[in-house]
This record gives sequence, C-alpha cells and structure tokens, in this order.
Amino acid sequence: MVASCGDRPRVLNLPFGDSGISVNSPYGEQDPAVAGRYVVYTSDRQGSQAIYLFDLVDQRPIPLPGLNRFDTLAADPAVSEDGRYIVFVGIRDGRSQIYLYDRIAQRTRSLTSNLPGQVQHPSISADGSTVAFGVNVGGQWDIAVYDRNGRPLPIATNPR
Repeated sequence: MVASCGDRPRVLNLPFGDSGISVNSPYGEQDPAVAGRYVVYTSDRQGSQAIYLFDLVDQRPIPLPGLNRFDTLAADPAVSEDGRYIVFVGIRDGRSQIYLYDRIAQRTRSLTSNLPGQVQHPSISADGSTVAFGVNVGGQWDIAVYDRNGRPLPIATNPR
C-alpha cells in the first residue's frame, strides 16, 4: 500500500491480521480512501472482489461481517472518520447503486434504490451523516447529496 508523506509517496509495510490477510497485495484498488485512522479499499485477494478496512493506529484489519456479498461487485469505497460507516458503489444484477454499511449494526442498505441511472465515486462526511456521489440520469453527470437514511438533500445552485 502506498501512502503519502508530504510530497513523496512511501510504501507501508503493514502486518498480517489475525485471519492471515495482509493489507499489501498485488490485487488491490489503486485509490484507497483514508479518513482519520482508517483506510478502506477493494481487493480481489481471496478470489472475489471485496471491501477491506484497516486501522492505521492499531495496525490491523477490521472485520466487516455482513458487508461483502458474492452477488455484488463493490467499488469506490469511502469511510467516515470514526470508521463506523462505509459507503460504496455496488453493482447487482447489472445496476449500480450507492450502498451504506454500518459497522455497529452490521447491515448494508441501498441509498439509491429509487434513483434511475448510473452512480459513481461516493464520498461520506466525517461524521457519516451525508453522502455525495456522481449520478448520470439522461446522459449528464451531476452531483447528488443524500443523508445516510437515503433522503436527497438540496444543493445550492448558486453557491457563494
């Protein structure tokens, strides 16, 4: 895994977790997301693409029970600063949606099940209350902002 220290990247040699899974792998996402002490990324290290969370302070992978499913291709994960919420693009049955995983509840749910079109590149606020992502409805990419319950939030069209 590559981390940035100032203007020069460096490779982190991170340890194996209790499950024997190493963070360093030739099969990983090229753009992991970092928030506070957590790094979230996708990898196909165990034969199918999955999302992984790593705690930089404790130097260990964090279990994510109930997150990774064989029927969902996951991409572009982001994590809240406290590590509780992970947001990602999930593709099921050929349709992309934005999903939110709650580590405390160990539950994943779609935020965009009623939104027609494609979605991409979600990000989540530090406190996990707000999710922004790209959405393509009718051939034009726009930005959508939702709360973590899946309700769209208004966006100022003339920000100052």
